[in-house]
Amino acid sequence: MIRSAPRATTRSSGPAALLTGCLLSAALLAGTLAGCSPAPELGQEAAKQLQSQVLAVTEASAGSDPAASLKLLDELVTTLDAAAARGEVSFKRHQSIRKSVDTVRADLNAQQAAAEAARAAAAEAARVAAEQEAALVAAEQEAARVAAEQEAAARAAAPAPLPAVAPLPPADGGKAKGKKGKG
Repeated sequence: MIRSAPRATTRSSGPAALLTGCLLSAALLAGTLAGCSPAPELGQEAAKQLQSQVLAVTEASAGSDPAASLKLLDELVTTLDAAAARGEVSFKRHQSIRKSVDTVRADLNAQQAAAEAARAAAAEAARVAAEQEAALVAAEQEAARVAAEQEAAARAAAPAPLPAVAPLPPADGGKAKGKKGKG
């Protein structure tokens, strides 16, 4: 029975981290193989530079920063192209690494678009919530104004209490009725 070495686990998760990990592995393997082949596909110095930059892309990707990852990926491509121009990277290896870079770039672009969409959705939700709050405040103010108008109208329409009436003096001028005469 052949036992395999335990798999190393990474702290990052997601497709970008997986892809950048694959890219890192490819660069490390290429650096190892560079010392073994008579005509190296990747020079040792170029391998070290590329490995360092792949690690930076991986760390930025693991930190959920697609914009920084894309910038670092562009720098990696510049280094790769310069190494190829100096003859430190074979055409075959250059194409292989570029293919990996393009795959990682597509994933990072998708992550960045998703992050932008999430930010836009959050901004829209905040705008809608602010509008709803403003509408609620306006409705409460209008209700208070209407209630005040109704109270004022009710006070104006209520009959005023009648003034107290003084008793009328008797009609005969205060004289007793019925008996005439002397008396």
